Amino acid sequence: MADSRICFVTNDTPAADEAADRLRARYGTCAIEDADIVVALGGDGLMLQTLHQVMDSNIPTYGMNFGSVGFMMNDFSEDALDERLAAAQRTHIYPLSMTVLDASGETRAALAINEVSLFRSTYQAAKLQIIVDGEVRLEELICDGALLSTPAGSTAYNLSAHGPILPIEAPLLALTPISPFRPRRWRGAILSNRAVVKFVVREIEKRPVSAVADNVEFQNIQEVTVKEDRSHRAILLFDPGTSLEERVLIEQFRF
Repeated sequence: MADSRICFVTNDTPAADEAADRLRARYGTCAIEDADIVVALGGDGLMLQTLHQVMDSNIPTYGMNFGSVGFMMNDFSEDALDERLAAAQRTHIYPLSMTVLDASGETRAALAINEVSLFRSTYQAAKLQIIVDGEVRLEELICDGALLSTPAGSTAYNLSAHGPILPIEAPLLALTPISPFRPRRWRGAILSNRAVVKFVVREIEKRPVSAVADNVEFQNIQEVTVKEDRSHRAILLFDPGTSLEERVLIEQFRF
């Protein structure tokens, strides 16, 4: 890894920018399109942004935490970076593809590494029909919203919405309601990663809904179709003993 070309990116905070300048002076730097490895100094938001940017390029991303949570990041150190990168363990993440039909009849698409979420846009609760693999599984969910999460995203918003934590290598997706009103006791479902999930929005003029794939949002939607897309891939690097799989396992024993 000593000859690897490294691109350093930051979350534009003063501390991260200053650290990146020192790292660039010590280890060199290059443009992201010329890099063998991207080192991201920030939080999980920066990591998601970077993974979207380098997805499909086979450029792995190694994060160092300058954020608040840093679930997808390694500890920061300026020393022995070449050795850390050489020893780092790889995790492959496959995103969800979201296809949206909006109220005007236009079709939009985006990818999500963590989750696809639907949210009510006004004070009115959303009414959603949920179809899995062409079969109606829930005729009407009255709620603030719903989300479909990857294993990588299951410890993020999905967990905050009381969804299940999924092992990172599990061929599963988590379907989780957000503040369900009816049926009040429905807590979601664990689905195969081969499942195709379709959300149909009811009363779209009275109860407008937006759809979000990570940080890409579309408003006033009629339908959303979501499935795992293995034609795309992102690569994360973690120090030995701190892999994403280990972090997900640890999270299941927190209280």
